[in-house]
Amino acid sequence: MGKLFASLYVYIIVSLFLVSGVIEQLWPYEDSQQQIALDDEFGHSLWLLAQTPQGLTKVASRFQSKIVQKQDLMLPAQQQQELNLHNYIYLFDQQQRAIWYIAVDNEQLLQVGPITVSAPVFSSVWPYLLLLCVVGIPVGLWSFLLWRDFTKLRLACEAVGGSQDFELSATSKSFFLPITDTLSAMQQRIQHLLTAQQELTSSVSHEFRTPLARLKFALAMLEDKVADEKAFEYIDNMQLDIVELESLVKEMLDYARLDSQQPNLTVQTCNLVQLVESVVTKLDFATQIKLNMQLPALCSYTCDSHFIARSIQNLVGNALKYARHEVRISLVENTGQVILSVEDDGPGIEQSQWDAVFKPFARLDKSRDKKTGGFGLGLAIVAKIVSWHQGSCTISNSELGGAKFTIYFPK
Repeated sequence: MGKLFASLYVYIIVSLFLVSGVIEQLWPYEDSQQQIALDDEFGHSLWLLAQTPQGLTKVASRFQSKIVQKQDLMLPAQQQQELNLHNYIYLFDQQQRAIWYIAVDNEQLLQVGPITVSAPVFSSVWPYLLLLCVVGIPVGLWSFLLWRDFTKLRLACEAVGGSQDFELSATSKSFFLPITDTLSAMQQRIQHLLTAQQELTSSVSHEFRTPLARLKFALAMLEDKVADEKAFEYIDNMQLDIVELESLVKEMLDYARLDSQQPNLTVQTCNLVQLVESVVTKLDFATQIKLNMQLPALCSYTCDSHFIARSIQNLVGNALKYARHEVRISLVENTGQVILSVEDDGPGIEQSQWDAVFKPFARLDKSRDKKTGGFGLGLAIVAKIVSWHQGSCTISNSELGGAKFTIYFPK
């Protein structure tokens, strides 16, 4: 990056020197553009002419002049000394015109002027156009190419996570070509690791199903041969463990599919109120916990309704596991976002564990209770779906006494 800006700096400095030289050669400053040169030679020449009658006539023919008395001219002491020393002096009037005073003798002065003095100006706009072309156009092109490459680099950095692909031409003259090559290799490595992880998860999950099916068949055969009532209790516990393993396999496959890459979302405008009500109706069928909804009459939002419904189902289902008597679902819409909150009156979550809640396979309760002993993937799936919609998830303490999960969806 330092070489890029150093090259731009060197180019601007060299260009200014070259342009200055070209302008000086093609459009030099001409002394003739000024009607009179205010210097000692001109003043001395006027004084010499003023010493002869013919000289006074020549000065009068070229310039406006007249004889004035020296005592009528009131000058400051410094300028009076300069007049006495050089026998001439020039002053400027209010219109910035030059007026010369030349000593004729000890009593009289020759007043020459006022004479209008023109400032040197360029007679053409070509020097400025040349400066614009030589400096402005290349710097503008350089900035455009740099902006283009920064855009490519930003897209490449966003794609490094493996959720999408980016392409850069092999013959590209990008300033950041070494960086993009490294990012390409990094993305390929990440994609390879994600693919390997997905294949491993899928393979292991599928391999689990075969022994689980054999165990279910063996338990079914065993029930017909066991006569001891106490043995049936152990068989029932084994069947529950098999069901739990099957649920784990299914959830691992779902998370592996969602974690591998972002799916093509079917985005459309839906009514979040109806979506929440349908999810609550489905979960309220098999629970004794009171589901209290605080919803507006209408809340339209553009999203993938299938995945949003799944995230709501996971949040409400998680709250039902830990709630004692009540789960509250609220939906608020403001100018910039839609806020969905799910809270319960359960034991809550310690603040030190809030950062780990949305991580996969994070189980804050260490028990193996069949009611609350989940697999730690439900909230991770929620976080994944919310991130696809550019939203965010937070956790806090609820007024009900338990945990409060809040999702912020940008509008």
